[in-house]
Amino acid sequence: MGRKPSSKPTSFDIAYLAGVSQPTVSRALRGSKSVSLATRQRIQEIARELNYSVDKNASSLRSQRSHTIALLFFEDPTPDGANINPFFLAMLGAITRATANRGLDLLISFQKMEDDWHTRYQDSHRADGLILLGYGDYTLYAQRLTELVEHDTRFVRWGSVRTDGIGSTVGTDNVAAGRLAGEHLLSLGRKRIAFLGQADEHYPEFADRYRGMSEAMADAGLTADPALQVAALSSEGDGRAAIRALLERGAEFDAVFAASDLIAIGAMRALAEAGRKVPDDVAVVGFDDIPAASLTNPPLTTVQQDLVAAGELLVETLAEQIEDRVSANRSLPPRLIVRASTAG
Repeated sequence: MGRKPSSKPTSFDIAYLAGVSQPTVSRALRGSKSVSLATRQRIQEIARELNYSVDKNASSLRSQRSHTIALLFFEDPTPDGANINPFFLAMLGAITRATANRGLDLLISFQKMEDDWHTRYQDSHRADGLILLGYGDYTLYAQRLTELVEHDTRFVRWGSVRTDGIGSTVGTDNVAAGRLAGEHLLSLGRKRIAFLGQADEHYPEFADRYRGMSEAMADAGLTADPALQVAALSSEGDGRAAIRALLERGAEFDAVFAASDLIAIGAMRALAEAGRKVPDDVAVVGFDDIPAASLTNPPLTTVQQDLVAAGELLVETLAEQIEDRVSANRSLPPRLIVRASTAG
């Protein structure tokens, strides 16, 4: 179904009628030359027909650069109580360097997804744009992102690279990553692969990893067993609980692909407690290659995401928006790091 114009016209309504993306509408209404003259004129004509008015606060913010960007971490349960995913902490160094290289200041803030962080930052004008790391439930997150877009807030997020048009995204090709993990386990002769991670629209990155693994199995003439997919979010506790649930119901599996390293680490502990040897009885693959992955017993095979490139691209993508240049989603290739949890 097509988009129905709302009672109060929005930039999304103009984008639908003009057949372009919302960021294109935003740039066109700013008079940016990154949009062709013909497209700018068409968008401006539609805006007049809809009696659309540009947000005055956003217009004022554009004319007063702070030369500061804000990095927002979102709460993520961790064993040490810090509630910041160690993967994002590892990415911080690359973001800091990339920001400094552009002569920009970096404001770092810790947020809870259920709070009104989106309103606070779009109204405070403390930063020229936002980098968003972590999000939890994507369905709630998407609502907040839509509000940022409506207020013409410049932002880029790390996560699942989607085609929903809600801002710019930098992320890993999670389907390709899932394929890497699946193909590796299949090459070892494993056929009953359990996936630990909530694989649905609420957690699209996990869902893409499961999809990639399932495609690898299908290519090998196998079918991923839905009974071996267990919901888990991001903590060691979730990994331990998922393995215990599988064992309690007598599920047969000879491999585990965990949607994060923390889940994988918890899974290995639960397997050890149950007397299952890794990798002899069960091969285990994680995701992220956090520092702790190489320190587990046995060291964890994992899918690595390019932290340096991620940090640089997040800053570059946000800078493009701030400077009224064309900004596009970026997808990074994953890399499999093989260690003793699968290789023996």
